[in-house]
This record gives sequence, structure tokens and C-alpha cells, in this order.
Amino acid sequence: MKAISLVSAAAVWGKVWPILIAILFFGLIIMFHEFGHFIFAKLFKVQVNEFSMGMGPTLFKFKKGETKYSLRLLPIGGFVSMEGEDEESENERAFSNKPVWQRFIIVAAGGVVNLIMGVIIVAIMLCQSELIGLPQIHSFHENAVSSQHGLQVGDKIKKINGKKVFSEYDLSFLMARDKDGIIDFVVEREGEKINLDAVKFQTVDNNGTLTIIYDFIIQGVEPGFLSVTQNAVLESVSIGRVVWISLMDLVTGQYGLSDLSGPIGTVSIIADAAQSATQQMDWTMLLMIMALIAINIGLFNLLPLPALDGGRLFFMAIELIFRKPVPKKYEGWVHAVGLVLLMLLMVVISFSDIMRLIKG
Repeated sequence: MKAISLVSAAAVWGKVWPILIAILFFGLIIMFHEFGHFIFAKLFKVQVNEFSMGMGPTLFKFKKGETKYSLRLLPIGGFVSMEGEDEESENERAFSNKPVWQRFIIVAAGGVVNLIMGVIIVAIMLCQSELIGLPQIHSFHENAVSSQHGLQVGDKIKKINGKKVFSEYDLSFLMARDKDGIIDFVVEREGEKINLDAVKFQTVDNNGTLTIIYDFIIQGVEPGFLSVTQNAVLESVSIGRVVWISLMDLVTGQYGLSDLSGPIGTVSIIADAAQSATQQMDWTMLLMIMALIAINIGLFNLLPLPALDGGRLFFMAIELIFRKPVPKKYEGWVHAVGLVLLMLLMVVISFSDIMRLIKG
């Protein structure tokens, strides 16, 4: 019975630890996001009343100076509570009494820190690679169709279907978006930019979806300080653009709400990737997913939408332009409505995540 119990415990732990890693990673994203707000608030001498990790009932707290630091039960958020953040205050160190450019930096810092976090994760991923892929053709597979329609060895790919290529990550993403396997390229060849229209690729039908055969091999460069730094930034730009393009696809109806994943679905994805990484001893995919999430959260928070940091930045931009702030009550109403709509969206997405998990 003891042996069976140990096996059962090991099986349960095998399912639990990837989920714990996913929750821990979300906690780190939130911690660094709030730390971005916190550090610049302190830098500009804003009175910070509380720095909290998590939401809900307080598990642990202590006070240092004027600031209370707390850890709360639910690892689904966090906050920095600043004096005069949402109301008028006579305190000269209140957030509302600071110059608008300082308030702008404090609010933007959370999302920017998440973007920097994404770049660092990409850099870690690249450091573990034997070679860093570049958007340049090294060679072709035997009987490659694309080589018969204009692409050549040594071509540096600059654009795919009119969209600029920053990194190797763009190649697979932009080519996968093509609908018919006929792609327009702009390449640099011997120092000259050349338009290659209607380059054909072999395609296969994959359960009703047309899939392009990626028939060339790209150039690689060994990881070093300069190559890792440069390509970490470029790949992060590529990932950020994926977030933007995906958002536009959602707005234009190419994707539905059922295609989105919220915290529940994302935790499941990270957990699966962590388990796979441990089994295969290859952490590339896990790191890529983590980078995608960090950059996604950073960019999403900076969108000019009510209840998000970007919404507050939008009102501050108006204040900068017109030299007069929008009345607090109007801004508060906008953020309140935005928060309600955001919560409703999260409920719908979370329900979709749960249904996907149930269906397996």
C-alpha cells in the first residue's frame, strides 16, 4: 500500500508542479509590473501607502517607513496604493499634485518593465541556443519549390507580404498567416533590394487548414553578447507585433472570443510547456511562451483602454496637450465602465478556458 501511495503522490505532484510554476511566473510578472510603478513613485517622492502582491485577504504584512508591504491570498493581481492617486489631496507628495510628466512615467513604468522582462527572457532563451537564427537563407531542401520561384541562397528576407521582417520569428509567423502558399517577398541580395512577387511554396492540407512547407534553411550565428543583445531586442519587437496583429485579427473578426485564453487557459499552456520541457530537457518553447506572455501583458496594459494603465496615460496625454486635466469624476466614470466591461470579458474568457479544459 505504501508503494502505491508513493506512486500516486508522485503522479499528483507531476500534475501539480507545472501549475505552480505557471502561477509563480504570473506572480513574477505582476510583481515586476507593480515594482515598476513603485520604484518611479519613490524616485519622484510620491507618498506610497501600500505595496501589495496578490488580491483579497492579507496573509502577511509589515510597515517600513510610510509604506505598508503586504502579501494577499489570491495570486491574481497586485497594486501600488499612492496618496492622491484617485482623488484630490492637499499632501504636496500626493500623486495628483506631481507634474503630469512624472505621473505619466510612473503609470507607464509597469508596462515598460514587463516589456523589458520579455526582452530578458528572450535573451536567456537565445543564450541556450547553439545558433541564433537569422532571416537569411543558408540553403534549400532538395527539390525546394521556393528556390524555383525566385528565392536564392544568401537572400536576406526584408519583407513578407508587405510586412517588415525583424527576426527569424517573423518568418514562421508571417508565412503561416498566408492563405494560398504564394508569397510576396522583398529580399536584400548583394546589397540590392529585390521584389520577388508570387513565390510559390508546396502546401499540404492539414485537417482543412492549408499548411506551407518551409523548404529552406536559415543562416545561424553563434550566441555572443552582441548577437544575443541585438536579436533579443529584434525578436521581442517581432513578438510585440504578433500581439498587435492578433488584436487586429480579433477586431476584424478573423478570431472570436473562443480563440482567446485568459489566466486559466494561460496557466494550462505554461504548465503543459513546463512538463514538456522537463521531459525533453529543452526549455526553448517554455521560455518563448513566457516571453510572449510578459510582452503581451506589457503591451496590453499600455493600450489606451479604460481601466488599464494606457487609459490613464490617454487622459494624461490630453492634460499635456491642453494644459488642463480632465475632471476627476468624468475620468472616474470612464474607468469604472471600462473595469466592468473588462471583468465581464474575463468571465467570458475564463468560462471558455474551463470548457476547453473539461473537453480535454
